[in-house]
Amino acid sequence: MFIAEGNQSSGATFTLLGFSEYANLQVPLFLVFLTIYTVTVLGNLGMIIIIRISPKLHTPMYFFLSHLSFVDFCYSTTVTPKLLENLVVEDRTISFTGCIMQFSFACLFVEAEAFMLAVMAYDRFVAVCDPLLYTVVMSPKLCASLVAGPYIWAIVCSLTLTYFSLELSFCGSNILNNFFCEFSVIISVSCSNPYTFQVLGFVIAIFGEVSSLVIILTTYILIFITILRMPSAGGCQKAFSTCASHLTAISIFHGTVLLLYCVPNSKNSWLIVKVGSVFYTVIIPMLNPLIYSLRNKDVKESVRKLMNHPTQFC
Repeated sequence: MFIAEGNQSSGATFTLLGFSEYANLQVPLFLVFLTIYTVTVLGNLGMIIIIRISPKLHTPMYFFLSHLSFVDFCYSTTVTPKLLENLVVEDRTISFTGCIMQFSFACLFVEAEAFMLAVMAYDRFVAVCDPLLYTVVMSPKLCASLVAGPYIWAIVCSLTLTYFSLELSFCGSNILNNFFCEFSVIISVSCSNPYTFQVLGFVIAIFGEVSSLVIILTTYILIFITILRMPSAGGCQKAFSTCASHLTAISIFHGTVLLLYCVPNSKNSWLIVKVGSVFYTVIIPMLNPLIYSLRNKDVKESVRKLMNHPTQFC
């Protein structure tokens, strides 16, 4: 099917509307998103570097955090540069290949992020509920397996959806009412039957969201039960502090995704979808390193040591 209609699909181009309806805000929006992207790149790459070079941060929790930072950096880089380009140029087109690649990578990294947060929830569960055996349970081999899981699942989902997206054909006006090649807008401009692609996307999204949330909710229910049974108030406070940053990151990410699922199908829903998409593709990757660094004394201490005595890390 794809070969037969290749003249309609492989050579197709798409126009990303982005925020073009706000002509007077193009420059301010460019500056805002450029600032956010700069903070995202510096924050996430900085987090990865700090964790790598600071011996104090060579623990399972920070190992998972470094991978979350990597996913956030890649996710933002998949979407934001094209958004910035479209805010300053009149030609907002993107090729068929470029659109499918952007969709593929966006799918990969959003799935990886959802399950990386679930893996981090399990890590916090072991740390709070079985602290004496934490280093034994969270062995390097298990940590590597737990990190590999989200990547493998995300790659399988991405390749599956990409394959079926290539089976779609596109003809006529391919105007995408968003700032990146997102699942629903690709379906909206297809001139072939997108049923299989639509069902697969829905199943993958629901399974990913529900299963990751079940893991997170189950682990945190057990964590809270353990905390409530702690006799020491200091122990309770320390346990809550250990989980606070992760809970904040989870709430922001899954709250935004669930909000997008609940958007009513109306003429005005496109604006809500755009704002929500900006939040989870552009803003959340910036917030995560800030959440973990500002609320984490070990990270702040490592940063101070690096700034005051950089030779110690060489």
